[in-house]
Amino acid sequence: MNVLVIHGPNLNLLGVREPEVYGSVTMEEINDGLIARGTSNSINVEAFQSNAEHEIVTKLQEAMSKTNFIIINPGALTHTSIAIRDALLGIGIPFYEVHISNIFSREEFRHKSYFSDIANGVICGLGTQGYDLALRHIIDLHKDSQ
Repeated sequence: MNVLVIHGPNLNLLGVREPEVYGSVTMEEINDGLIARGTSNSINVEAFQSNAEHEIVTKLQEAMSKTNFIIINPGALTHTSIAIRDALLGIGIPFYEVHISNIFSREEFRHKSYFSDIANGVICGLGTQGYDLALRHIIDLHKDSQ
């Protein structure tokens, strides 16, 4: 079982960027926790971050046929990227959309997601724990299918 975690633009700044909104946990700490949980459940977790939309699209396309699930926090691209939406539809891999903050309690332009309607699940506003909750759900699905 392979899970790809994708962090979009500016998520490499977690821990220092607007801690009142995003908390103090770093992207590396998130990744380390997911990798550890995955390993203890016989799941390979790969993490990827990019500030460039085209790199995320390429990574998604490369995941086709070798990845079982995706956990994605598209960052600001949530509200703008038809290209990432099309890539997700094109590869057909089940995915979970994660947002650290509650995008619906923020500026109005953040209320529209290009991904929520095609995601297997959306976790929003639960801080960095949202990533772990998505992985736990994947683990539960994996256990149920065995």
